[in-house]
Amino acid sequence: MAKGFRGGMGMGGNMNQVVAQAQKIQRQMEMAQAEIREMQFTGTAGGEMVKIVVNGDHKFLDVQIDKEAVDPDDIEGLQDLILAALNNAMQQIDQINQERISAITGGMNMKLPF
Repeated sequence: MAKGFRGGMGMGGNMNQVVAQAQKIQRQMEMAQAEIREMQFTGTAGGEMVKIVVNGDHKFLDVQIDKEAVDPDDIEGLQDLILAALNNAMQQIDQINQERISAITGGMNMKLPF
C-alpha cells in the first residue's frame, strides 16, 4: 500500500462522512421530488386561449380552450396551440426540477429520476 494512503478513493476524507453526505443529498432529492409531484403547472399558448394544467408527476389535470381558439376550418391551428401549451407546462416542470437539484447539489449536474 502506498505511503500516505487513507482510503476514501483519493478523497482524503472519512468515507463515513462521504456516505452520510450522499445519504443526506438523497433524502433532500426525495423530498424535492415529492414536493414537485404535488405542484401544478399551467402551460399556455395563443395568448392563453389554450391552458393545460399538469402536476409534477406529468399527469394532466385540466384543459381549457377558449371558443375563439376553435375554428372548424383550422383544426391544425388548435392542435398546434394544444401542443405548445403542453410543451410549456413540461418546460416549467423541467425548470423547477433543475432549480431544486441545483439548490441541493450546489450546482453539480444531476437529474431527478422523473
